[in-house]
Amino acid sequence: MDQRSGQKRAADFLYPPVEPFDQRMMDMGDGHQVYVEQCGKPDGMPVFVFHGGPGGGCSPLMRRFFDPSRYRVVLFDQRGCGRSTPRASVIRNTTWDLVADAERIREALGIERYIAFGGSWGATLALITAITHPGRVSHLVLRGVFLMTKRELDWFYGGGAGAFFPELWRRFIDPIPLEERNDLIAAYHRRLFSGDRSTEIRFARIWSGWENALASISNDGWLGESPADYAHAFARLENHYFINGGFLESDGWIEQNRARIEHIDTEIVQGRYDMVCPPQSAWSLAENWPRAQVNIVPLAGHALSEPGISEALVRVMDRLR
Repeated sequence: MDQRSGQKRAADFLYPPVEPFDQRMMDMGDGHQVYVEQCGKPDGMPVFVFHGGPGGGCSPLMRRFFDPSRYRVVLFDQRGCGRSTPRASVIRNTTWDLVADAERIREALGIERYIAFGGSWGATLALITAITHPGRVSHLVLRGVFLMTKRELDWFYGGGAGAFFPELWRRFIDPIPLEERNDLIAAYHRRLFSGDRSTEIRFARIWSGWENALASISNDGWLGESPADYAHAFARLENHYFINGGFLESDGWIEQNRARIEHIDTEIVQGRYDMVCPPQSAWSLAENWPRAQVNIVPLAGHALSEPGISEALVRVMDRLR
């Protein structure tokens, strides 16, 4: 039995912290500088880590899901967030820009094929990147699947999740006048892009706070205010992508194009009680896809750091060859 099994803390399932062997800023040629780092084994099996949000950025925790003696792990902060610049910018910041960035990074690092590892929005971007470049992805490892559909957005920003957390939902909708509550994404958009920084930060913290409060099954209330710079980038970028439908050509685009990636072995780790990205999306994506497997984690929500989620992801990565 794996020595990490049976523990109750996420850290007990993860590999020890490692430092990057390579860190760089890559000029994407259109005003954006993207932060890229590599850790683990320089000649190991390549993994690209697609972080969540949009706008979340990478963290040292994300390095720890991979055996550093086997994997060459590539992490990058998507446009406008983390250490990438310009921070919180939505100019030339679309899904297709991010897909192109991943391809530029792959070429610059001399990588032919890689495992695409991503959760939440990171799962979305990993799927879209694989659909766009199906010959470049050897495996998909996804967590908390988000398919960038109107149904999912309506669930989280239209009252579905709020029915389970009425006191937190009230805190999210109260700052918005009654006449604007029929479209909360648009209402927040007006405030997050008002041009007044204090207004933008105030609403960015509320927007971020709603998602953070529901991320883990162990949370039971508002978690406090996020740092201003982080919340500002996270909320603006997430809202920008959501109000534009992820810049996809049609609602349901990922499932409509699934045939392009059905040859790719795919592992999905999904919390049973994920309130941010409910299991229906993972199940729908994998249905009638022989190479896709859904691993439902009982008593787990959305967060990467939840013990059951961490254990399942490490186990998946440990058995890949």
